[in-house]
Amino acid sequence: MRSNFKRQCAVQQRGIAKQAQRIDANHFFNLLTGPELLDVVEEQLPEHRERLYPPTQVLAMFLAQAMSADGSCQQVVNEAIVSRLVSGMSAVSASTGGYCIARQRLPEQMVSELVRHSGRLLCERVPEAWRWRGRTVKLVDGSTVSMPDTEANQARFPQHGKQRPGAGCPLARVVGVISLSTGAVLEAALGPIKGKGTGEYGLYRQLRGSFVAGDVVLADAYFCSYFLIADLLSRGVDGLFEQHGGRRTDFATGKQLGVRDHVVSWSKPGNKPSWMSREDYLAYPDEITVRELKVGKKVLVTTLLEPRAVPKGALEELFWCRWDVELDLRNIKSTLGMDSLRCKTPQMCEKELWVYLLAYNLIRLLMAEAALRFDLLPRQLSFKHTLQVWIAWSQRQFLSAAAEDTANLFMLIAHVRVGGRPGRVEPRAVKRRPKWYPRLQKPRWQAREDIRKHGHPEKLI
Repeated sequence: MRSNFKRQCAVQQRGIAKQAQRIDANHFFNLLTGPELLDVVEEQLPEHRERLYPPTQVLAMFLAQAMSADGSCQQVVNEAIVSRLVSGMSAVSASTGGYCIARQRLPEQMVSELVRHSGRLLCERVPEAWRWRGRTVKLVDGSTVSMPDTEANQARFPQHGKQRPGAGCPLARVVGVISLSTGAVLEAALGPIKGKGTGEYGLYRQLRGSFVAGDVVLADAYFCSYFLIADLLSRGVDGLFEQHGGRRTDFATGKQLGVRDHVVSWSKPGNKPSWMSREDYLAYPDEITVRELKVGKKVLVTTLLEPRAVPKGALEELFWCRWDVELDLRNIKSTLGMDSLRCKTPQMCEKELWVYLLAYNLIRLLMAEAALRFDLLPRQLSFKHTLQVWIAWSQRQFLSAAAEDTANLFMLIAHVRVGGRPGRVEPRAVKRRPKWYPRLQKPRWQAREDIRKHGHPEKLI
């Protein structure tokens, strides 16, 4: 009688363990161990012995931490402990020290290569209907992220020069290459916000290898420079930009293609940029040919010169798609929470940034699959809705990896549509009033000493 009871308990425990493998804190483990990404994970795995937190589990927990609204190490450690208990295993310490040490051992190269590979995977397999006139369009733009005010972070990523020492947070500049059709991040570069070669154009030069012949680059006026366009032409890559404010456009010159639409030659600047060697400067052509056209109140510059192959209206329509990169950055920074990194050292901050980008790309993978199944475009689906559905779906025990359950997952993702709001205008202002607290204009330790000596200041009314 007792032996039968033990056998029944053993069967029940095995069933619980199998179910726990599907619902534990490692929500992205199944995606990471798919056939497309498994080889990359195995190639980048460091030599390691069996520990409580092996590299694959640490990466999955790090991803879950990036997805969580709480975002703390304690939460993912607690989830790991609960998963062990549900699986019939013994509990371990709730201290976050072991997990934090394991995160430090996780190779940054492994995470960054997964971001690049997942981006290429999406970019190479998109249907022809998702491309622009059969070509791959890549968006380029930059933004900034903040991080904790530690001595190490300040040394690597100094705060804004106009802030007093101790009153600001370290800032880093990020420039990324994003696919227009899928929204996936293809490549990214990180650097300080000040110093030689740290501007958006300087970081862009690190990303030039992500463009191949036949691509089309879509970016704002900041990237509309002679040397950038000449470099794209040498690679067989076309571009579309808004005209830089420092360049004057005269539609009375050049070869006329239509109303406020002409082809002109740009001469190489006479002064060599400080970041460029003389040999590289001399290697650039003395002139390049570009097309300038005016749409609405904006002047656009492109290397697509043939008006019959690419009409003016098609270029205008493509340029308005540039706004998608702003929405993508908002999804990464606001929806996922990458706006403020949490790690205390610059090495861990860079690793955390790549983890956020990997989590973003994995959500984009789900959106692309849902769009394929329901004959939609990925840009028609909501990133935030997909994120919410995936978190809710992955935490339900009664759901599994069966075909009918995954079909329901993609049906839910495709249920909410976005976009299709041309001409939308919103004020760049915040209606909700901030708290009546003054800004911290001195180091925190100094502010504490002032309070001890003089007390708290009177409340503002």
